[in-house]
Amino acid sequence: MPELQRLRLDHGPAVLAFERENRAYFAKTVPDRGDAYFAEFDVRLAALLAEQATGVCQFHVLVEADEIIGRFNLVDLADGSAELGFRLAEKATGKGLATTTVRSLCDLAVRDYGLTSLRAGTTVTNTASQAVLTRLGFTPTGETTLSGTPGLTYTLNLVS
Repeated sequence: MPELQRLRLDHGPAVLAFERENRAYFAKTVPDRGDAYFAEFDVRLAALLAEQATGVCQFHVLVEADEIIGRFNLVDLADGSAELGFRLAEKATGKGLATTTVRSLCDLAVRDYGLTSLRAGTTVTNTASQAVLTRLGFTPTGETTLSGTPGLTYTLNLVS
């Protein structure tokens, strides 16, 4: 059973492998990270971990048999709210893992990070992520652009 873990430095090689292996798959529905992301990965990972240490962001990986199969992040934590972002390896799709893991992250957001609401955005072509968000009670709130690509925004109230 996959386990959601908070991002650590020792996850680095597995995260990089995950991103490389799924780059073409991700590029079908989200803006590509670009070659610089991969060339400067170690610097980027160090920056993410430093940001996480401040509490402004909380980065997580979904681990199965020592392999990263997903990334699930809460960024820009402020005033009880954060932006949710997630991506799942192509080979892990269609099994309900994104829905299950986002649900777990929502619970974690309330319990460990004191959040009361989440925001999320998807490209208009990312129907799989839209389905996950809708399934979990996120409400569409409007349109946006994500790295120049048309997108949709969502919100979720975490407390009743």
